[in-house]
Amino acid sequence: MSTTDWIVLFLTLLFIIAYGMYRSRGIKDIEGYLVGDRQLPWYNVGLSVMATQASAITFLSAPGLAYTSGMSFVQFYFGLPLAMIILCITFVPIFHKLKVYTAYEFLEKRFDVKTRVLTALLFLIQRGVSTGITIFAPSIILSSILGLDVTYTTLIIGSAVILYTVWGGTKAVSYTQLLQMGIIFASLLAAGFMVVRLLPEDVGFAEALHIAGKSGKTNAIDWSWDLNNQYTVWTGLIGGFFLQLSYFGTDQSQVGRYLTGSSVRDSRLGLLMNGLLKIPMQFCILLIGVLVFTYYQFNTAPLFFNRVEVDKVQKSEYRDEYNAIIHRHESLADQKKAAVGELVNALKTDDETRVDDIRKQLDKYTVADKQLRAEVETVLKKNDEKADVQDNNYIFLAFVTSVFPQGLIGLLIAIIFLASMGATASAINSLSSTTVIDIYKRFVNKKGSERGYLNASRLFTLFWGIISLVVALYASRLGNLLEAVNILGSLFYGTILGIFVVAFYIKKIMGKAVFWAAILSEIIVCIIWKADMMAYLWLNLVGCALVIVLAAAFQFLVRSKVATV
Repeated sequence: MSTTDWIVLFLTLLFIIAYGMYRSRGIKDIEGYLVGDRQLPWYNVGLSVMATQASAITFLSAPGLAYTSGMSFVQFYFGLPLAMIILCITFVPIFHKLKVYTAYEFLEKRFDVKTRVLTALLFLIQRGVSTGITIFAPSIILSSILGLDVTYTTLIIGSAVILYTVWGGTKAVSYTQLLQMGIIFASLLAAGFMVVRLLPEDVGFAEALHIAGKSGKTNAIDWSWDLNNQYTVWTGLIGGFFLQLSYFGTDQSQVGRYLTGSSVRDSRLGLLMNGLLKIPMQFCILLIGVLVFTYYQFNTAPLFFNRVEVDKVQKSEYRDEYNAIIHRHESLADQKKAAVGELVNALKTDDETRVDDIRKQLDKYTVADKQLRAEVETVLKKNDEKADVQDNNYIFLAFVTSVFPQGLIGLLIAIIFLASMGATASAINSLSSTTVIDIYKRFVNKKGSERGYLNASRLFTLFWGIISLVVALYASRLGNLLEAVNILGSLFYGTILGIFVVAFYIKKIMGKAVFWAAILSEIIVCIIWKADMMAYLWLNLVGCALVIVLAAAFQFLVRSKVATV
């Protein structure tokens, strides 16, 4: 990066952090530290909810996912608006009425303490691991920019986020996220505009989409009922609905955001704002990835986007072998660019026959490129058995740092840092609040002082930050980070949601039945996932349904046994 980019990056981060620390001054108790004194307006709640979900993974992995697989991932969010409506009707008023700090306090009132603890533990496991992944995502940036090993950059980023979170609490997180989302929206608009400007003069936005469409990248809608297809309208509307309902209704990292609302109305408006804006935002992020794909139809794309691994090979005995593969790739890219130029002319003249012929030729080039890519991965592995050959998360970053003008590079990298800081801070804060309220205060120190609980909250924030940092050091083995986070969530969210659905709607089922149903359901969900029996989004529906059915069956057996006695 240039000096200008470093200045933009540094000043943006410094301003955001300073503002958050300023707004969080004077915290005296856990009411202020964990739920921001419950006094934030609806727009602050809405942007905080969005910022918590939109981590650095969103801005690194989503464009890379669209680049390689198209826009089908947008269907993942189709169930979100309906989930927001259900939450506004049911969850929000109950949580506000009870004035809880965490979602799991309600479960003890409804069931018993063991069900509360089980659900809290499921959340802590899932969120602890996924937070590590969100810390790892921005460390990729420093790794590529500075040429350092990703382990060192993970430690740098993780330590900075931990210190910031321990200091600020929920109030600092929420106010910081308010500014973060404003900067993020403006930067995304600038990035999309810049990608189109970088295309050839005779290729406009419409032509760019046509070219991407002929390569299967604009596949935003899929109506098929294939259970093994990860992203369809139905997996989004049904599986995605249950995942989003569980995430926003039972995950403390999100519940903690709208518990800060000054009233039921403010919390509801904040969630509805998220439901209305999230799909368009995600669509635009994926669209940027598609436009990057189109850009590389007219320019030679890197065969491998992780520059750290490429530099290792260039300094090794396999350098000549690697360069020979790259030479073949560049020759193939020249042929591909010529074919794409012909495709543009055919599209302008509406020559469908010619378009189909060129598309088939481009498919052959794509297959040949994949073979060259496989050869590169082999060389990387020969040079270093531990080489990270999953470079999907580096695609957008490599593009930005190589072609964008000075200043804009620093700003776009800043938003990735900001997104990471916001999402990670929220997650670590929620892990701390769950540990303090549902375990420490409930079992270890029931009659502590407000100052003591505040100090414990900061201590557990530090503890979970370190745990997440350790997880982050192993996150590079998980492939596309966006999918990894959602798969992890799908393993747990269905079970957790099933517990809350029973708690809210099936009053005849008691704690013992739902406790054992949840344990058995979680085991079954893990077995189904391990056996790869269906797309992961369906696991949310399966987990929720299993808890409800098994809890009803166990409760029936208990009543039958009592009646017999």
